[in-house]
Amino acid sequence: MKKSLVALAILAAAGVASAQSSVTLFGVVDATYAHGSGSGVGSSSKSHLTDSGYNSTRIGFRGTEDLGGGMSASFWLEAGINNDDGTGDATSTNNQTIGAYDPVTGANSPARAGTQGLTFNRRSTVSLASGLGELRLGRDYTPQFWNQTVFDPFGTNGVGTTQTLNSGIGGNTAARASNSVGYFLPGNLGGFYGQFQHYLGENNKTGAATEKDGTGSAIRLGYANGPVNVALATSSTKYATTATTGTTKSTNIGGSYDFGVAQAMALVTRDRRDQTVNVTGKGALIGALVPMGAGQIRVAYSTYKTDAAGTPKSKKWALGYVHNLSKRTALYTTFAHVTNSGGASQALNGATTAANARSTGYDFGIKHSF
Repeated sequence: MKKSLVALAILAAAGVASAQSSVTLFGVVDATYAHGSGSGVGSSSKSHLTDSGYNSTRIGFRGTEDLGGGMSASFWLEAGINNDDGTGDATSTNNQTIGAYDPVTGANSPARAGTQGLTFNRRSTVSLASGLGELRLGRDYTPQFWNQTVFDPFGTNGVGTTQTLNSGIGGNTAARASNSVGYFLPGNLGGFYGQFQHYLGENNKTGAATEKDGTGSAIRLGYANGPVNVALATSSTKYATTATTGTTKSTNIGGSYDFGVAQAMALVTRDRRDQTVNVTGKGALIGALVPMGAGQIRVAYSTYKTDAAGTPKSKKWALGYVHNLSKRTALYTTFAHVTNSGGASQALNGATTAANARSTGYDFGIKHSF
């Protein structure tokens, strides 16, 4: 009898807990056969099994607790995985450039994919939210990255990824930042949304040129209502000034319009790096998502150039198709072609190509989410 009462008490306590909070296990496994080929002297081709050709492979845990009075607390832990070999993606602890590893002295210990085990590199945050918005702490996407991925028909995944990101000089915080404090506007502003973020390099204050390495701030403001979505983002990240690094400022504006028969997308970017000889980069993208029965056609043209010596420039065409077998499983293929000039040598899917030459690549894959 006592055992039965104890069991009932445990179940009742569990029921109360589940009513106040919840934890979700989620993820994506995306396997891709990728091929890339270059052209010109010293070029190469490569075929390999990789991941994330359509959606980024990941595993994560998230949970929310209702604190009452319209307030809630939540956490989000999300790790990137290379499902072709089981290794985890690397993370950056301080938003700074990692030099070459010295096995003798141990300097610049490995912080690269496959060398750190499983890390929650994609996102690791804790949040407090109310009707006034959300305060979020930890490693997270940067405001300047959201426009890159939201307004790219390929979602910055696979061989079709926009050249404004692949060639961009946005630095180590172009996609994510560690040690960040972020604020998100509440979702009841008639379609207006926004994000402010400040992130830290966490260096000792010694007066050295590297004192603020990896520290920066960014903001994104947008409006989404019905078929329209448009957003502007700008950021500034401090780095020690050298021949190849320096304080980097990035600004981009993107938008989309859903016509029903197709969703059109566009993006314009500008980056400036105040290094020994300042460099400015500019890029643009135009693309579309076209529903096709159980599938979707994806198409994009993107370009990026800098004013460095020779004015290197890369232009990419990408065309893909996704066929949904269910709400959670899809087959996909993408073909892309990039043309270089001004000394640029961008190549696709791990291939190498000569300066001012071309490269082609394609993906075939399957994605399953859970």
